[in-house]
Amino acid sequence: MTVTATSVDESDQKQPAAPASRTARLARFVPALAAALSGVLLYVSFPPRPLWWLALPAFAVFGWVLRGRSWKAGLGLGYLFGLGFLLPLLVWTGVEVGPGPWLALVVIEAVFVALVGAGVATVSKLPGSPLWAAALWVAGEAARARAPFSGFPWGKIAFGQADGAFLPLAAVGGTPVLGFAVVLCGFGLYEAVRLGVEKRRCREVRRSAAVVALLSVAVPVLGAVAARPLVSDKAENGTVTVAAIQGNVPRAGLDFNAQRRAVLDYHARETERLAAQVKAGEMPRPDIVLWPENSSDIDPFANEDARAVIDAAAKAIDAPISVGGVVERDGKLYNEQILWDPVKGPTDTYDKRQIQPFGEYLPLRSLIGAINSDWTSMVRQDFSRGTEPGVFTMAGAKVGLVTCYEAAFDWAVRSEVTDGAQLISVPSNNATFDRSEMTYQQLAMSRVRAVEHSRTVTVPVTSGVSAIIMPDGRITQKTGMFVADSLVQKVPLRSSETPATKLGTLPEMLLVLVAAGGLGWAIGAGVRNRRAGSAG
Repeated sequence: MTVTATSVDESDQKQPAAPASRTARLARFVPALAAALSGVLLYVSFPPRPLWWLALPAFAVFGWVLRGRSWKAGLGLGYLFGLGFLLPLLVWTGVEVGPGPWLALVVIEAVFVALVGAGVATVSKLPGSPLWAAALWVAGEAARARAPFSGFPWGKIAFGQADGAFLPLAAVGGTPVLGFAVVLCGFGLYEAVRLGVEKRRCREVRRSAAVVALLSVAVPVLGAVAARPLVSDKAENGTVTVAAIQGNVPRAGLDFNAQRRAVLDYHARETERLAAQVKAGEMPRPDIVLWPENSSDIDPFANEDARAVIDAAAKAIDAPISVGGVVERDGKLYNEQILWDPVKGPTDTYDKRQIQPFGEYLPLRSLIGAINSDWTSMVRQDFSRGTEPGVFTMAGAKVGLVTCYEAAFDWAVRSEVTDGAQLISVPSNNATFDRSEMTYQQLAMSRVRAVEHSRTVTVPVTSGVSAIIMPDGRITQKTGMFVADSLVQKVPLRSSETPATKLGTLPEMLLVLVAAGGLGWAIGAGVRNRRAGSAG
């Protein structure tokens, strides 16, 4: 009887343990799920949605997930956060070439986010952890903008803030300072909530920790307010009337280059249509005309027909045109902007310096060809890089050229301004990405650049969205997608330099040093604690 009673007691004790065990197993997946979903939340904060503020709770949740974790756990959780963010953000890279390149790009880029996750977990228990964590994020972006294959800065936090309250900080220290402020505020928000919960539970919170949490939220906000006087759309060197031409393409897709004569004709036709409107008094006469990248993929230096078409358009509008061409010179291929005068013809050129891997040149060509010969056939000849900044003098105005992909790189835009540009043009070709979010993401970059350097930015695009952006980041005119259209507007010329322009990479480098200092402190503290434990 005793044995039976004991057996019943044991079975009664074991029955409730089963559901508890299942709950515990499920709970282990909560951090992983939260990391991935917070990455998706960060993606939702990016254009074309004006939900910039969602970046704050995204980083708050990410901070919660990583706090107190080992660096190994931080590595895995950071990778999931990176996948949640980058998979939907970069889906446009596979629009025409299939999911393979898109997934490969995301898998590689998420490694940088994973390393940041490992670092944030390591510093998560240090005093002032939001500061170290935000600096680590900027360090990760700095690395991602430089490697591999000269980097891929797409998805910088700053590029999701074109509609946000923090935007004026771009004029203080460029995209690193703007991104740092957003991430710091997000991690600080989590720290403030955590300390609030802790105080309710035990009613005792270190005053210094509470101050740091509140400052992490307050300082970025107050900094953005203080930076507002740096943002201005006032003319400093007069004005100029610009025309951005969007000629459209016969059809979207990778066969865009096969349509190059039609695309040239479309841009010439739209320019001539604008000239007729000007003559009829329906539109103001432009001082300068800006065509997009690849608007003349037929080399006008080698093809008389193409030269005649461009020349006729320039004469019709009676203004200098910046023409986007593909030019072969000395056996090398260049993505080139050509300054075309209505009287003198071509007078100056700018060769794109930051060319796109796997789009304009193929790294590891022999290896990739062995894996998939279709990829090598898509990029038959590599483009060569330009070496000098491109600033055209057009109707007395200094126009800095930043061709498409270059807009993502801090140095490529800044070099044009320090070389004297009074306004910036970002000629682009988005026809190969159909109606994806890519064009809106790139447009947001240009808005951030406008504030960063206090310059008008024009964005002439083959198939849309073309736009005119004021130095304060406002879009004053824009086109639809896959329509022929012209944007004509008088815009301010400016020559003063913002602190961001003057400082260049210095803010980024300082934040990288802060990240290294925090990481060194945390690692050193961990080593000392282990030694103390061993001695004990």
